[in-house]
Amino acid sequence: MKMISIVTPCFNEVENVEELCLRIQKIMSGFQYEYEHLLIDNGSKDGTIDKIRALASSDPHIKAILNTRNFGHIRSPFHGLLQANGDAAIIMASDLQDPPERIPEFIRQWETGFLVVIGIKTSSQESGLFYLFRTIYYKILRSLSEVELIEHFTGFGLYDRQVIDILRKLNDPYPYFRGLIADIGFPIARIEFTQPRRKRGISKNNFYTLYDMAMLGVTGYTKIPLRLATMFGFLSSVISFAIGVIYLVYKLVDWQNFSLGLAPVVIGLFFLGSVQLVFLGIVGEYIGAIYTQVMHRPLVIEKERINF
Repeated sequence: MKMISIVTPCFNEVENVEELCLRIQKIMSGFQYEYEHLLIDNGSKDGTIDKIRALASSDPHIKAILNTRNFGHIRSPFHGLLQANGDAAIIMASDLQDPPERIPEFIRQWETGFLVVIGIKTSSQESGLFYLFRTIYYKILRSLSEVELIEHFTGFGLYDRQVIDILRKLNDPYPYFRGLIADIGFPIARIEFTQPRRKRGISKNNFYTLYDMAMLGVTGYTKIPLRLATMFGFLSSVISFAIGVIYLVYKLVDWQNFSLGLAPVVIGLFFLGSVQLVFLGIVGEYIGAIYTQVMHRPLVIEKERINF
């Protein structure tokens, strides 16, 4: 009998993890598949670990990996996915905003032959402003990327064992998972859903985590910002030279009346300084990405495994 692995990253989700496990248990009871529900906890401090232990003691399908600390929102979920033993693995968030009720649709598409089945957010009951910003970001990144990236795809989906084996071979210490799935190139089945509002707890995403994910996509899948910096620098030098020539001619023609003043100088210095800082930051992001790859630290350090 084939096995389905369901991987759920957790961090301070004591209010949601029990309902999630019960909903998944109910859904999987309707399929003729073995299944394992793997919870990977990223150093929770709110009682989530105790809740996981209690759930695992009463249900042998539930397994758990407990990390020694919080290894971030990118490394821990990816590590959990790589530990899946099933013929296919489904990864989903533990905050119930990835609805478990989409699992049957994922499995049916997988049964038809798709190796990758993903959930696409067509709308969200969360902040409309955030959804708009994400839409703009996805469109910009997709237009700049060398790979056809998928809009409003967060990782929620089903991946065949062949895909998991490929991900294991990549050995990437800080992967942009959404880009990897598009980069692998298998045909993808898309399941649309509306992201529900979080019922309990608070989102673990903040400005830094969202910025980190956004820049990971940029540095991993496009070199255009670096080339724009080069082209903009060349263009600004041409414009500056032309303005210098114009001022020189004007001064020679009307020596007595022409006065430059300090305002253009000050504005020009601030403008060029800010542009240099922006492009220096872009270069720094690429260097930081290289540094992370070169260090090649493990995705996580495990403290304990339960029910393995």
